Amino acid sequence: MAEKNERPIKVVAENRKARFNYAIEDTIEAGIALTGTEVKSIRNGKTTIAESYADSKDGEIWLINANIPEYLQANRFNHEPKRPRKLLLHRKQINKLMGAVDREGMTLIPLKLYFNERGRAKLLLAIAKGKKLHDKRETEKKRDWGREKGRLMRARG
Repeated sequence: MAEKNERPIKVVAENRKARFNYAIEDTIEAGIALTGTEVKSIRNGKTTIAESYADSKDGEIWLINANIPEYLQANRFNHEPKRPRKLLLHRKQINKLMGAVDREGMTLIPLKLYFNERGRAKLLLAIAKGKKLHDKRETEKKRDWGREKGRLMRARG
C-alpha cells in the first residue's frame, strides 16, 4: 500500500522573546480564520507575531496586532495587515482561557505560527504571567551558567 504524502510542520513566525518576558503556564493549539490573500502572504514567510496578543470579545478569542503583510499579487482584493483575526477554539477551551485571564490575571501570548501536516495555519497560544525584572535577571543567570557549564565540560574532555 502506498504511503501518504505527509508534509512536515513548517514554522512561519515565532515569538522568541515571549519565554523571556513571560512565565508560560500552559499552551493550546488554535486555528485562525484567514482570508485567501492572508494564507498566501503567510506562506511567503514575512509574518510577525512579536508584538501580538490574544483577547476575548463577545465570547470569542481574537488575535490582536499580528502583522501579516499584504500579498503583492492580489490587487484590490487584498487584506488589512493588522486586522483582528478570530481564533478557532472549542467552547471548553475558550472558557478555560477566559477564566484564566479574568480570575488569575494571566495573558494570552502567541508563541508560534505554523502550518501543520495537513497544511492548515495554526497558532500555538500560551497562557502566561508577566515576569518581573528580578525574574528576568534570574532567567538570564541560569542561561549563562548553563552555557559556561557546557564550555567547561567540553574543555575537560
